Amino acid sequence: MSIVTKIITDADNELRYPNIGELNTLQSYFSSLNKRIIIVSILRDKEQEIIKLASKAIFKIHPEYIAPGGNAEGARKRSLCLRDYGWYLRLVTYGILSGEKELIEQVGIIGVKEMYNSLGVPILGMIDGIDCLKKASLEFLSNDQSSIVTPYFDFISQGMSN
Repeated sequence: MSIVTKIITDADNELRYPNIGELNTLQSYFSSLNKRIIIVSILRDKEQEIIKLASKAIFKIHPEYIAPGGNAEGARKRSLCLRDYGWYLRLVTYGILSGEKELIEQVGIIGVKEMYNSLGVPILGMIDGIDCLKKASLEFLSNDQSSIVTPYFDFISQGMSN
């Protein structure tokens, strides 16, 4: 749900007009919308480069993942790991566009521990991977853009940690 939809739905459910705080939130969101669209375009266009940087970083932190018997041993398993990186990067862009973290929570956090545990994927490795993905993404963004992006990656990492 976008921040716009959330504010309107909340006000409607309470049979009221949006309050001044909600209107200020909308004003802030709309004033940053063009910036958000530019950020999402950069992340989309640089996806392969971001994933390549993140994968190099994660395998430096956890070389045991690509060692014989590791979770990312061989081309097939490694490509599955990198597929998840692309999925999380895309999920972050949805949050950036909507201005909300609710979709990230519903799609990217709820049940993720159970899924990765059932697949034998170490959660710590996924948290480290999200951090590597964040750092790689920030390589292509200005400081101003980074401040918009960082909270979405951090939200995923925190959700996986809990």
